[in-house]
Amino acid sequence: MTTSLTAKVKLNNGVEMPWFGLGVWQVKDGEEAKDSVKAALKAGYIGIDTAAAYKNEKSVGEAIRESGLNREDLFITSKVWNGDQGYDETLAAFDATMEKLGLDVLDLYLIHWPVKGKYKDTWRAMEKLYKDGRIRAIGVSNFQPHHLDDLLADAEVVPAVNQIEFHPLLTQSELLNYCAQKGIQVEAWSPLAQGRLFDNEVVKGLADKYGKSPAQILLRWVLDKGVVVLTRSVKESRIVENADLFDFALTPEDVTALEALNKNERTGPDPDNFNF
Repeated sequence: MTTSLTAKVKLNNGVEMPWFGLGVWQVKDGEEAKDSVKAALKAGYIGIDTAAAYKNEKSVGEAIRESGLNREDLFITSKVWNGDQGYDETLAAFDATMEKLGLDVLDLYLIHWPVKGKYKDTWRAMEKLYKDGRIRAIGVSNFQPHHLDDLLADAEVVPAVNQIEFHPLLTQSELLNYCAQKGIQVEAWSPLAQGRLFDNEVVKGLADKYGKSPAQILLRWVLDKGVVVLTRSVKESRIVENADLFDFALTPEDVTALEALNKNERTGPDPDNFNF
């Protein structure tokens, strides 16, 4: 059971990653992004997830520096965007990301989407950056088993993380089992399914049972499935509330009841049918 906001999971290379973090997708660059990150850090979050495509890396970096916290106590993730994939392109994109963040070393760098014909060269560049000590761990995002099979056929480093859309409407059990067998930690984006389950009777029943909000029930379910979770908000009160998950755990029966809501329903793009 994950029992604190600073609890960590050990990745396949020995690096420890927080089970819980703040994502800043669709958070506006400037004061909104800075305030969101600062509020999370003030609330005790130690994981922050951004991406080149979010166009707010500069504000995230500023918030980290202005927080006054020790850099080594935080876990910062970013991602290489589709248009920057390829070997030389990825090396240049990483330099740009690090300049915007104002960091010397990145904790985790991900391939944002599996762009066909490019992600293998992108991975080779990331392996170089990893071996050069510029990234503590490297991974992928939105990769399905067939993408991972293709990548692993030539990879020297097994991805440490696969960040995917994950919630009770999209349980992706085959992919979870695959990643477990390969030693790849799964991380969830859109764990609240954009609110689609807030009025669900099963979710509301569990919220009443535990004295929690529907959002807290869904976030706890992700953790109880052994999946790292990212939440997103620009409201300090919601950022604090989202992290209030560590005084309870769902029973196995509760976990199963939520899994039964699966409809293979995505709130975001399908990695196999995405206009890259």
